[in-house]
Amino acid sequence: MKGLCTGLAAAAVFMATGCQASEPPTQVVYRFDDHRYLELKGWDCEGELWYTDTKLGIHTEPVSQFYRIFTRQFIHPSERYIAITGWGAGGFIVSKDYGQTWNSVRFAPGPNEPNGDDYAPYDDVLSFTVVNDQGFFQTKHRLYMSSKPFEDPRVLAGGPGISYKLDDGTEQVLEARSPGWAWGMVYMTKQLLEHSTQQYKTNWQGLPDKVPEVKGYTGWDHMRCDMDAGR
Repeated sequence: MKGLCTGLAAAAVFMATGCQASEPPTQVVYRFDDHRYLELKGWDCEGELWYTDTKLGIHTEPVSQFYRIFTRQFIHPSERYIAITGWGAGGFIVSKDYGQTWNSVRFAPGPNEPNGDDYAPYDDVLSFTVVNDQGFFQTKHRLYMSSKPFEDPRVLAGGPGISYKLDDGTEQVLEARSPGWAWGMVYMTKQLLEHSTQQYKTNWQGLPDKVPEVKGYTGWDHMRCDMDAGR
């Protein structure tokens, strides 16, 4: 009995030490500049995603689990508006307050791609650029973009609304109580914008036909992850 107890005690010590799972590794997977970066905590390049801004003292968690890095070109000098997509590129996590709070947004609803989908197949994705508080997601067939970074004052509280006409001449009003998407919270193409009432808002007008050129960017142009981290 004494020998059995000794063996059980030794086994318990082994289970508490040698068999205990180690802490998942944390690694920087993207650097925006010298004071802002993304960290991934987890095994096999999947897990929690954390955003840090050492200058503003911000440390938040945009994605709590199952995040996998975006592998296409990623250029992101924008600071107030931060947009992040993952491996599948089916939508975005965005912050409009320098990374303090985060919300999910999606591609424009409705069929938009040549294959009839409302999002880009991953094999067609080319790049994601976020500059001047506006995101530009380029695929082989379409350019998805968020609106310009402000609200049309006509549809803010107390505003007069926006009058427009349907094809049959019927007059309509886009009112402040139902103005549609807030700026930066949906990614649209010009093709689909032609069929949306959002086209009448000033923050959806005068959009470019191609991704704006970014000069002097010092951050990374791709996310990076070591699959063997922590092993």
